[in-house]
Order: sequence, then C-alpha cells, then structure tokens
Amino acid sequence: MTDAKDNRPDRSGPAGAKGPDELRAQMADARGEADSTGAEPPGGTDAQERARTRAADLRDKAGAMGVQLRSTAAQAGHTVQDRAARAGHAVQDRATKAGHTMQDRASHAGHAAQDRAARAGHAVQDRATKAEQAAPQPVRSVVRSGMHHPGLVLAAGAAAGAVIAVEVRRWQHRTR
Repeated sequence: MTDAKDNRPDRSGPAGAKGPDELRAQMADARGEADSTGAEPPGGTDAQERARTRAADLRDKAGAMGVQLRSTAAQAGHTVQDRAARAGHAVQDRATKAGHTMQDRASHAGHAAQDRAARAGHAVQDRATKAEQAAPQPVRSVVRSGMHHPGLVLAAGAAAGAVIAVEVRRWQHRTR
C-alpha cells in the first residue's frame, strides 16, 4: 500500500522493532494472527520445505566433496609413494652397478698382482736354479738339505739373527 501523495509505502502499521525482545513479540503476534485466520504466513511451509531440501542437498554435496577430496588425497599419496619407490629402485640399481664395477676392477687388479707375483717368483726360481748350478758341489748339497729340512734352516737363521742383534747392541754401547 502506498500513500497517494508521494508514492511512499504506508507506515500506518506497527513500527520497526526497537530491540530483539520487541522483534520476537511482533513475530509471535504475526503468527497468532495467521493461525487465527487460517491463512499461511507469507512464504510459510513451502519456503521452509524448500530450505530443508536445499540444506539436505548442500549436506549431500558437502559429503560428496569430502569423499572426492579424500580420494584425491589418497591418489596423490599413492603417486608420491610410487615415485619414491621408483627413485629408490633407481638408486639401488646404480649402487649395484657401481658395486659390480668396483668388484670387476678389484678382480682385474688382483689378477694383475697375481701375474706380477708369479713372474717374480719364476724369476727368483730361475735365478736360484742358475745360482745352484753355478755353485760348487758342497754348497749345492747344503742348499738341498736345507730344502728338505726347512726347520733346521729356520733355526740356524734365527740363531744367526740373534748373534747379529747382540753384536749390534754391543757396538752401539761401545760407541757412546
């Protein structure tokens, strides 16, 4: 309803509420009037039903979004886990290859050392054979007996070493 003079709404009805208690009282009066006339309040139960339906739809939508977020997070977690596993396997493969490379190098170095030692041993044997053949007969017989009785040669060598050690100590003591 409008006032005919200036097209402003008619304010002859109840004035705006001054506080929450007055607003509650005005709402209760309006409900009472609507109940007594049997008419539905403006936008009454139909609006309430739409609000309930909308709230239920929003709850369902929020639940679905939560499920979707959890699923996306799980997929991201699996992706990260797979990538980490692949990276770990790649590092493990590289370490294994490096280990095999080092093992091969050590094996080659060991074989080379064995070859050099074998050549040196053969050279010593050759020289010993030549020296034995060049030595007089009595020396050869002593060398052969030493080869047959290595314990005696070891004992004689130890005794000679002890005699030399004692003489060196005496010499050192005299020169002081």
